Amino acid sequence: MESKEGKHMSSYVLGFKDIDKTKLMAVGGKGVNLGELFRIEGIHVPDGFCVSTEAFKRIIGETLSIDELLDELSLLKAGDRYKIRELSGEIRKVIENIAIPEDISEEIICFLSRLGEENAYAVRSSATAEDLPTASFAGQQDTYLNIIGKDAILRHISRCWTSLFTERAVAYRLQKGFDHRKIHLPVVVQKMVFPQAAGILFTADPVTSNRKVLSIDAGFGLGEALVSGLVNADNYKVRDGKIIEKKISTKKLAVYALKDGGTKEQEIGPERQKEQVLAEEQILQLEHLGRKIEEHFGCPQDIEWCLADDTFYIVQSRPITTLYPIPEADDRKNHVYVSVGHQQMMTDPMKPLGLSFFLLTTRAPMHKAGGRLFVDVTQMLASSDSRKILLSTMGQHDPLMKDALMTIIERGDFIKSASDGKKEQSPGKSNKSMSSSGFRTQIENNPKIVSDLIKSSQTSVEELKQNIQRSSGPDLFDFILEDIQKLRKILFDPQSLRVFMAAMDASSWINEKMEKWLGEKNAADMLSQSVPNNITSEMGLALLDVADVIRPYPEVIDYLQHVKDDNFLDDLVKFDGGQETREAVCAYLNKYGMRCAGEIDITKPRWSEKSTALVPMILNNIKNFEPNAGRWKFKQGRQEALKKEQELLDGLKQLPDGEQKARETKRMIYLIRNFIGFREYPKYGMVNRYFVYKQALLKEAVKLVQAGVIHKKEDIYYLTFEELREVLYTNKLDYQIIERRKEEYKLYEKLTPPRVITSDGEIIAGEYKRESLPEGAIAGLPVSSGVVEGRARVILNMEDADLEEGDILITSFTDPSWTPLFVSIKGLVTEVGGLMTHGSVIAREYGLPAVVGVENATRLINDRQRIRVNGTEGYVEIL
Repeated sequence: MESKEGKHMSSYVLGFKDIDKTKLMAVGGKGVNLGELFRIEGIHVPDGFCVSTEAFKRIIGETLSIDELLDELSLLKAGDRYKIRELSGEIRKVIENIAIPEDISEEIICFLSRLGEENAYAVRSSATAEDLPTASFAGQQDTYLNIIGKDAILRHISRCWTSLFTERAVAYRLQKGFDHRKIHLPVVVQKMVFPQAAGILFTADPVTSNRKVLSIDAGFGLGEALVSGLVNADNYKVRDGKIIEKKISTKKLAVYALKDGGTKEQEIGPERQKEQVLAEEQILQLEHLGRKIEEHFGCPQDIEWCLADDTFYIVQSRPITTLYPIPEADDRKNHVYVSVGHQQMMTDPMKPLGLSFFLLTTRAPMHKAGGRLFVDVTQMLASSDSRKILLSTMGQHDPLMKDALMTIIERGDFIKSASDGKKEQSPGKSNKSMSSSGFRTQIENNPKIVSDLIKSSQTSVEELKQNIQRSSGPDLFDFILEDIQKLRKILFDPQSLRVFMAAMDASSWINEKMEKWLGEKNAADMLSQSVPNNITSEMGLALLDVADVIRPYPEVIDYLQHVKDDNFLDDLVKFDGGQETREAVCAYLNKYGMRCAGEIDITKPRWSEKSTALVPMILNNIKNFEPNAGRWKFKQGRQEALKKEQELLDGLKQLPDGEQKARETKRMIYLIRNFIGFREYPKYGMVNRYFVYKQALLKEAVKLVQAGVIHKKEDIYYLTFEELREVLYTNKLDYQIIERRKEEYKLYEKLTPPRVITSDGEIIAGEYKRESLPEGAIAGLPVSSGVVEGRARVILNMEDADLEEGDILITSFTDPSWTPLFVSIKGLVTEVGGLMTHGSVIAREYGLPAVVGVENATRLINDRQRIRVNGTEGYVEIL
């Protein structure tokens, strides 16, 4: 059976030394990793062999009754619990009773006699689909320890095969859509080591994701007890040959192997319970082995080790799949990156074309990681002047990011501060433009400024729509690049920045002064209700008007409750009121159809492309509101703002210098009301342009489909802007690129992006510094004041929103596309956000109490629980 016999080498049983990464389909993930480990010099791996997928396939293939049972199984759904239990039980019985064919069992026995038949072995399954990037089967198949004697080993190999058909494994495959016939089960048989200690070694810290910190868990006896959570372990953290942290646990139990087979739990005597499992030099020796294994596999590893007779044995190593990738840099220096998604209210991954467009549009130094964008703020942190500006901006966007950056600055060892020379001497200098009130922006208090900016943006988009028609093929790309320069000019127009900076400064001024003078908290929130020119809040109210058109027509309402197809508008005309409905929806789409959830990613389907997304919201509006609710809501908000204004001015006039204070306050209120609405417009302009580009590119994509270069037009989303230009130029593409990127994208969807990550891969979490929270309250950032109680609706996908008036919306993030839902709710809680992010601005304008930046809100709060949201103090209570 030796490999030197070449052609006689069996495809049924492979020794570790004959296994490398090319044998994945034959021996599964565990098997391949053991073969690879076996090849690394200086690493001890207990010897063994794998019974390959070929053996499994042959046994299944030669048994007719299994074939029929598998046919029946493939017809079931994950919910048919009773039937799954019955069929999987029958399959297990058949497999356990099959004798392993003689030629296969002879080979297994031949390997055993070479390794020592009297030895004890571990028998483990190694599914071919286990540890795939897109599905984790880990832990679904079985492990048997300390098995002695050839009959027992053969019996346990069969048992491993049957574990592929436990009820849980079958239900999992049905749920994930895996074909039962395509998943095969190789089995690993490995010599047992009888360790005095064992554990797990992560070559990157599993808590902080820091790739330079290695984390070791160690316990007495067998490692299985640690993995199953039966016993507490010591934990040691090591960095560059130094132990930086030790946690010695109280270890009351250990699991040991019995000489005649099997295992037993043993209590640890009181004198040893607090003993450190590994000595310092052993910890450092283990670090050395871990780094060597990591280098071999080329990525951070999760390694199972055991210590016997003063030798470390490695019994398994697999990649750590949960780590967030590090943004790529061109040098080996320290870098700090902050997430763009948390500022743009879109923490989902973006497809390559989406990333390309955003990178072309922005000015900041951006880096990609995990399908998301990050800004390198290292330079800004190094200089004390730019650091102040950065921290103050972050405070507006996302206080948790600001707190994480403060943590890095306070450590003082990661970013070296570049002294700013002379500038450091005059701290007053950068504040010169701010008057005593902390006011930065000088601008004429004239609403015409906003209407002019809006008009010029609209004209520019209309021109683009006309001119883009004349370009096609590779020329289209030059046209788009040129137009993006116009878009950037509009986005970063100093006049437009002055407008909303003036409004934001006026809000801060009002909040600060009213609290000081009148003891009023967050007074600006109330004053921001129903301001003019906010394209996003108008969009929410306009959908109420669409509901008004449809409300009188029961046939249309009934039809809308059952639509699945995006061409539903064409069939409307058959019904009474269908023509009117169609016109109302089309008019809405003409103005807002380029919006959608995650709209900064050009590849996401727009409402014009997928208009069924609007249907649940329209039906909600019909159900929850009376006619004319849109106008009434706007009017009511305006009255409340005016009432608040009057109240403040009357209060101020009672004070010393009251007339002067009231005059200054009135000017600030006008600045807020004239200018804050424009905050939402630049993004609307950008998304408008994106949609024009997208429609032009999709026309080109149709030609590529006709030429057979791509399979469907959406394939272009998986290419960057430059790659797509190249493909249109050459009419050639290696389609595997598309396949590979689709897989990558699925992987990225499972990752949670960090707010702040360093070049060591360390994720730094910020926290709210709060003294006085009620017992059990969940902290967040107060962005729109007021206190409200109601039913929580946890909604992750806008299309699933079935709201009733008075519900409180709990979600991970909201971008403008969520606004139409805001009209139905009475409070808002999000996981991401800051004072000036979209959801906060709209919440203030609609007068909704809101708390944002609530970590894990969608997990901590259950759907339909009663909660209280305190938008003044910034916390949520579960009632």
